[in-house]
Amino acid sequence: MTLQEYVDSLRSKRVAVLGIGVSNTPLIDLLLDNGLPITVCDMREEAALADEAENLATRGAELRLGAGYLDALSGFDVIFRTPGLLPNDPHLADARAHGAVITSEMEAFFRLCPCRTIGITGSDGKTTTSSIIAELLRAAGHRVHLGGNIGKPLLCEIPDIAPDDIAVLELSSFQLHSISIRPDVAVVTNVSPNHLDKHPTYEDYIDAKRRIYLNQRPDDVLVVNADNGITARFGAEAPGRVLRFSHRETVENGVFCRDGMIYRSHGYAVEAIIPESEILLPGEHNVENYMAAFAAVEGMVSPEMCRAVARSYGGVRHRLELIRKLDGVSYINDSIATSPTRTIAGLRAMRVKPILIAGGHDKHVSFDSLADEIAERVKALYLTGDTAGQIAAAVRRSVFFDPSRLPIYLVPDLRTAVNEARGHSAPGDVVLLSPACSSFDRFKNFAERGDTFRKIVMEFEGNETK
Repeated sequence: MTLQEYVDSLRSKRVAVLGIGVSNTPLIDLLLDNGLPITVCDMREEAALADEAENLATRGAELRLGAGYLDALSGFDVIFRTPGLLPNDPHLADARAHGAVITSEMEAFFRLCPCRTIGITGSDGKTTTSSIIAELLRAAGHRVHLGGNIGKPLLCEIPDIAPDDIAVLELSSFQLHSISIRPDVAVVTNVSPNHLDKHPTYEDYIDAKRRIYLNQRPDDVLVVNADNGITARFGAEAPGRVLRFSHRETVENGVFCRDGMIYRSHGYAVEAIIPESEILLPGEHNVENYMAAFAAVEGMVSPEMCRAVARSYGGVRHRLELIRKLDGVSYINDSIATSPTRTIAGLRAMRVKPILIAGGHDKHVSFDSLADEIAERVKALYLTGDTAGQIAAAVRRSVFFDPSRLPIYLVPDLRTAVNEARGHSAPGDVVLLSPACSSFDRFKNFAERGDTFRKIVMEFEGNETK
């Protein structure tokens, strides 16, 4: 089925799109451009949407905005949900009971995509791993479409996707929850507690991650982290071929690191790829991201090309991104670190104890493990956002905390944190934004938070240093 045929199949149905965000805006435009009389629902009031709401209404959309935007969904035939609204929401459950099909931009993409797909999920590392996979494939001469949770919906680009292309899709637990997809290659970087403000239980979150491979066929591939207890279990139940990656042990089929060298193995055949010390991106977590990526592109990218990319690829914006070095102080943007485990990885990648800026939206996860790392690895701590008090309390409870060596400051906003961190710094220091939380308490997303950090830092006057 083509994209146009799919759109035409919706003409006789009552269609609702929930959420005017990054994922759904191109979909809304597609449906309106084809003359479908859709209903667009969003939790924001009309005043907050401003010209956007007026534009949609002018083009023929019925708008349901504000507090009751999910009321009376039972009359629709097809409902496209926003990723942040899980299908087990009572309003959606009621609509489904009345015959509505609950779907999403991502589910429609997998249904219509004409080319090979590689799907990547995980609690941490999925953005970097997705980007590395795309870089590897491009370097090997493939035409690649990178999208999904990384910030670029691909459904409307299907007419431009050829059968020989490869689609690389970062997939969040919200996108995966309750949908039916079948990537040709599925990658799960790791699983740890995350987004428990949205998922009713940790088990529900884990089950969402499992959906990336449950519909695979015997000739499909699942790449899993052998060092993570949950993803290791995923490999045992996968319907297709399983490749494992490990930083701790030799694996028979997959990628592993031994004595500082990364190898790719095929049964008894083992080939060296690259010493981990030669990977440009810093940190043990990026070694793991590369191992996952090397496994995912098996048979598509040569070891020589893998080496070339690993030695030259500078990584993803907002992921341990050096903004500038001013008066001898390095300012690093790690805004994509939206979980404690990702901030821990960033701290372990630092060569000096950083001045850390953290805090944000409360996802109801524990900060205890992060607190121990902060107590041992941080020079000074600036906290802001909804979780500032929780993180401060966790650090003070840590058995490693010494108040004489680690000052903690609670500040009202990011600008104050950055300004005060600069005042606390000396040549050779690192000021690291690595929040350990999502951004939704103060920003639209982690990218806006990282861009704000960049803007503040670039406003500083001083001497640029190398």
